[in-house]
Amino acid sequence: MGGRLARMNWTAFRTAAPDLAAITEERFGAYRHHVLATLRRDGSPRTSGLEVRFLGGELWLGMMPRSLKALDLLRDPRFTLQANPGDGTDLGGGDIRISGRAYEVGEGTAKAAYVKEVEPPQPFHLFRTELTEVVRTYVEDDRYLVVQVWRPGEPLRTFKRA
Repeated sequence: MGGRLARMNWTAFRTAAPDLAAITEERFGAYRHHVLATLRRDGSPRTSGLEVRFLGGELWLGMMPRSLKALDLLRDPRFTLQANPGDGTDLGGGDIRISGRAYEVGEGTAKAAYVKEVEPPQPFHLFRTELTEVVRTYVEDDRYLVVQVWRPGEPLRTFKRA
């Protein structure tokens, strides 16, 4: 893709696409563990399990100190986060993927608020996210495959195939 992509935090996404944001939060809230994809030093993908939090208008990624996924993000902030599909094959609410960039948050008020709310094991890495894309794929009426794609600065696009 040419040019620099616009980025925004969770609150701005929720304002831009409230229905998709609500469904996304519901899907990620339904299960504790999800799948994070990062880029290894050689550029190949790495997938890892991860817990996520929606707090204070942000999507947060917390990780053990010096974990490979944290080191990947410190080197290259690009990520994709896939919601846990759950049991069976119905994907209740659809398949959801969030892409963006994650930036480590150092000691300060934001990290202190996160620690107070979540009480994570110490020490840990905390990353604030900036979204570049949210995609939802689901089946409608047992007949149509529907794909919703949102990117900053663009309207929500919906594609439907029989």
